[in-house]
Parts: sequence; C-alpha cells; structure tokens
Amino acid sequence: MKVVKIAVILFLVYAGIVTAFESLIGFMQPTPNSTLVITTFDERGAPHDRVVSRLDSGDALYVSANHWPRAWYRRALANPDVEATIDGTKGKYRAVPIEGAEADRIGAEHPHPAWFRFVTGYPPRKFVRLDPR
Repeated sequence: MKVVKIAVILFLVYAGIVTAFESLIGFMQPTPNSTLVITTFDERGAPHDRVVSRLDSGDALYVSANHWPRAWYRRALANPDVEATIDGTKGKYRAVPIEGAEADRIGAEHPHPAWFRFVTGYPPRKFVRLDPR
C-alpha cells in the first residue's frame, strides 16, 4: 500500500510540473527569432493568435504542435487557410498536415531535448507545413 501511495504522489508531482511549465509557456509566449505568430480561425471566423516555433527545412516552412494545449492545431486542421506573422510581416498560408516520412524527417532535423519532452509530459508531436497562398 505504501508503494501505491508513493507512486500516486510522484505522479501528482510530475503532473504539477507539466501543468506549471505549460502554463508558463502560455503566459510568457516566447518570441525569439525562431518563432512566428500563427493566426487560425474558428468556425465563426474569429481569429486566434499563437506563438509557435518556426521550423525551416529546405524551401519549406513548418510549425509543430509540441505541447498538450493545441487548439491552434485543431483550428488549422478544420480551417487550413491561416495567416503567419514572420519577422513582422503577415502572410497568408495553407496549413498542410504532414505525416510519415516527411514528419519523421522534420522531427529528426528539429529534435527536442529530453528535458523538454519531460517537462511537457511527452505529448505526441504533430507537424503542419505552411504553403504560401
């Protein structure tokens, strides 16, 4: 019984670490040169901005859902006509979800360190290619 209590406590502490880290990311919204602001639109057409990591590969531009909160990703799948502000310039893009070999290649080119995966709770990583419209 004592082992179960310790396991539950450790799980709750870990869940608290993940929640705290994800909350800080949401509030602080980092904006270094390696990010962009993606604007997605909900079913009523209302815009929603989110800072995401910019992933360049060859001549293509990608972003990924790296965290459990991923409303922007679901909106991009539902309405793939998005906008992205890159280095202060806003453009129109088509969000194309990618899987398979292309997703594996982008993941290998832009890996996450183990500490990052740990503090984010090991969410599945989903990629979107932003094709100019």
